[in-house]
Amino acid sequence: MTNKGNKSRILMPLIFALVLVSGVFIGRYIFSLPGALRSNSLIIYPHQDKVEMVLNLIKEEYVDSINIKDLEEKVIPHIVENLDPHSVYIPAKDLKEVNEELEGNFGGIGVQFSIQDDTVMVVAVISGGPSEKLGILPGDRIIKVNDTTIAGVGITNNDVIHKLRGEMGTKVKVSIKRKNVDKLIDFDITRGEIPLTSVDVAYMINDSIGYVKIDRFAQNTYEEFVTALANLKQKGCKNIIVDLRNNSGGLLDVSFRITNEFLKKGELIFFTQGKAQPRREVRANGIGSCQDTKLIVLINEFSASASEIFAGAIQDNDRGLIVGRRSFGKGLVQSQIPLPDGSALRLTVARYYTPSGRCIQKPYIRGDAEDYYKDIINRYEHGEFFAKDSISQNDSLKYYTKSGRVVYGGGGIMPDIFVPRDTTLYTDLYYNMRASRVIYQYALKYADEHRKVLTKYTDAKSMLAYLNTQPVFDGLVRFAKSRKMKIDPKQLLRSKPLIDNELKAYIARNIIDNEGFYPILGRQDNVLQKAVEEMTKKFPF
Repeated sequence: MTNKGNKSRILMPLIFALVLVSGVFIGRYIFSLPGALRSNSLIIYPHQDKVEMVLNLIKEEYVDSINIKDLEEKVIPHIVENLDPHSVYIPAKDLKEVNEELEGNFGGIGVQFSIQDDTVMVVAVISGGPSEKLGILPGDRIIKVNDTTIAGVGITNNDVIHKLRGEMGTKVKVSIKRKNVDKLIDFDITRGEIPLTSVDVAYMINDSIGYVKIDRFAQNTYEEFVTALANLKQKGCKNIIVDLRNNSGGLLDVSFRITNEFLKKGELIFFTQGKAQPRREVRANGIGSCQDTKLIVLINEFSASASEIFAGAIQDNDRGLIVGRRSFGKGLVQSQIPLPDGSALRLTVARYYTPSGRCIQKPYIRGDAEDYYKDIINRYEHGEFFAKDSISQNDSLKYYTKSGRVVYGGGGIMPDIFVPRDTTLYTDLYYNMRASRVIYQYALKYADEHRKVLTKYTDAKSMLAYLNTQPVFDGLVRFAKSRKMKIDPKQLLRSKPLIDNELKAYIARNIIDNEGFYPILGRQDNVLQKAVEEMTKKFPF
């Protein structure tokens, strides 16, 4: 053996030893860098987000296998719920359904239905929709969907919706039971685009006053609204009542486009401001079609967000009267941020302010959404629904409109004319009939049994005139008794005007939809009647 070979035999173990030793020192050097931490297989640096760090540790080190995605879906909502009450995480599986209401359309078969006696009955067929084109009629019973029986199995409204809705262009088989037809009728329906209307109704209250009810501010609302206004003007409308009661808001840009119809050029509609959001003002452009139309806006405790922006702009610019009760007080601006997996975060980024500088948002404690939403109950228990809110006596919350009228902040919009809830006709019997849906169920039954006669009447006035000649109230009482409901004669007498009017409104809705329902229901609506009365007076500005 040569000297070279001997040297190799001697040096190789030394080289391997040096490599091992140097590896240990290199590792010690890396893991001793300032701020670096080490688990068995993971290096953690201080710039890492703590939540990401914990999730990575669980993924790499936890004793059992864990689906990190499932864990994230549970963790993120808990993080967001510790912010304000309106920031929310929307999982990918829910995002489409959540957006549908604001996008203004969905894929479906084009029917309105009601479940009664465990049977799905078609109440109305949407004009131009897939079902109307195939000949499905009001009064038809849906017995099967895709050969699966849905009648008599305790199906819910949500179950029916999920079975009938779907991607546009897809097919669904519906089996119908029709009166005087022995066999089921099968329809293969191709789902089409079904519009979600947000202007519930527009009609003339009298020769000069038009009424428009907006349910929410969705993608199509502006177009629906200006169309409704144009139709009312053709009928002689000179004064407008815009009903935003129970309107929880929606799309911000739609709200200010509608507000713009009533304001003059340069008038401030609202402004927003947040920590990372500089003050942003939105002003009218002066091309609105109703700048000189007399206006009253109706609000209540469930009018929120975009509804409050509209009402606040009208009030602060002395453009019209606000009638009703204090609004909800939702003045936080959300930005919907899409996330890579198809989910989204609706994050509050600013606050809304009315032209006078009032912050619409009512007070809240971060992370306490339950107490926040109980505020409505607290208002009721403290008597705010029946007497003007004491918040209007707080001078520190005093602001001034364009003409110098006093308005109040503190959360929500305070009406110019407060109208208390009218419980004069309310009794336990009435509440029981509402809760048990007896009024609604009998109205549906009556409309179904008298459909041939009722379809002769195409407007609320003629429908009501006919129903006033029929013993529909007595029929309701018999129906309620057949459902084992106890009828107190004194309470029945007291609540009769309310129950009778509501019954006839529901019957009309089952035949001519909201164009029949709201005009009849409005006869017992004390807020609406007060607004009509105020229209005849000179406004205080």
